[in-house]
Amino acid sequence: MEPKVFIIDDRNVASYAGQIAEWIREQVERAGRAGVTLGISGGVDSAVVACLCRLAGVDVHLVIMPYGDDMERAGHLAHVMELIERFRFRYHLFDIRPAVDALAITTPFRPGDAARLALSRANTRPRARMTYLYQLAQLENRLVIGTGNLAERTVGYFTKWGDGACDLNPLAMLTKQEVYTLARYLDVPGAIIHKRPSAGLWEGQADEDELGITYARIDAYILNGTSDDPSIDELIERRAALSAHKFDKPPIFE
Repeated sequence: MEPKVFIIDDRNVASYAGQIAEWIREQVERAGRAGVTLGISGGVDSAVVACLCRLAGVDVHLVIMPYGDDMERAGHLAHVMELIERFRFRYHLFDIRPAVDALAITTPFRPGDAARLALSRANTRPRARMTYLYQLAQLENRLVIGTGNLAERTVGYFTKWGDGACDLNPLAMLTKQEVYTLARYLDVPGAIIHKRPSAGLWEGQADEDELGITYARIDAYILNGTSDDPSIDELIERRAALSAHKFDKPPIFE
């Protein structure tokens, strides 16, 4: 993974917000596209990307993709709508439940595969969302813009060919703390900034619980080479090694 060569803080956030926004604008213009399509979850990462696109003057189509009423029950839908109403974003909502349920394999292949079955089904959700985003982007001559941050990339915390699939990603070299710094500067609603991060993979899912690591620890590892806890460092490195295939091109026989 590329070395981190900058740090965004409260002193330089205005400058970096402008630079990232300009980068987004250049990517869209260079590709000859009408704008970007963005999956909006109610979390801080997608909210920051939406606001950066607004700052860039790039037309952004927000797409809300709940699985049934999961976003409503968790409060995420209310947070999305608060963001939309504050900045008057254009949006559409698509329920992915019929698509996900139609694709689901419901019976384990072998005894004891229940956990893998559950995880594989959970990962079908971001892959269904990716399919909607690319279909909509193609219909409107847009790019799909990503939201994965550097902390997630460091431990491979994304679904291959799911939320990891995008045409450009403005947050890929930003720690989670840097995302929060941008969120405050860009006036993202406080309810989004202060909520527990969740990928929405299942009801009650929280990123840090699933990872077994806080984002603060991952950020410290990125910036300092250690989280100050050898067991956490080992877990981060183990997760990185197991997820290395997510960053590599598929091997081909030559």
